[in-house]
Amino acid sequence: METAERDPAAPDVLQVLVENHRRFLSFLARRLGTREAAEDLLQEGFVRAIERAPALRDGDSVIAWFYRLLRNAVTDHYRRRGAEDRALAWVAGTMDPSDPGPDPDLHATVCGCVRDLVQTLKPEYAKALQRVELDGVSVATYAAETGITPNNAGVRLHRAREALRRQVVLSCGTCSKHACLDCACGKPRRP
Repeated sequence: METAERDPAAPDVLQVLVENHRRFLSFLARRLGTREAAEDLLQEGFVRAIERAPALRDGDSVIAWFYRLLRNAVTDHYRRRGAEDRALAWVAGTMDPSDPGPDPDLHATVCGCVRDLVQTLKPEYAKALQRVELDGVSVATYAAETGITPNNAGVRLHRAREALRRQVVLSCGTCSKHACLDCACGKPRRP
């Protein structure tokens, strides 16, 4: 049985990429408009490069290959963003302007339960929900406040919502399955 030998050129390939980090970051920042988005895409690019490093040979061709990879990543980024924008525009166009919005009394009742249950979550989940859902700040603002990337903040917020959803079911039982419209659960209990 033969063992796969590591290509001796692979470490040089990685060295070439690391030496050009600043150039790659500048290339992405000009095309994306924000350093944060550029850093995220560059990180993803480096991961792909590490996976393919053994197959790459020549330092000059590595740089050209990596720029091509980055250009494709920028294109994919804008495609995803365009799809999100189209979906939001569609939702905005389908909203009924005569809709009176949420019932303030119901909102106060539900928020009372939820505010109490938020405190039973992990502190970072509670803070994420408090700032974004209850205080109404954007995910990007919350990310900046906590010193994490917007992507990381989005993931944290998603996990916090899932944890809160489980807590609501544990605390309120069947009431939560009917959208808390006839809330009879009283004060939330700690699970």
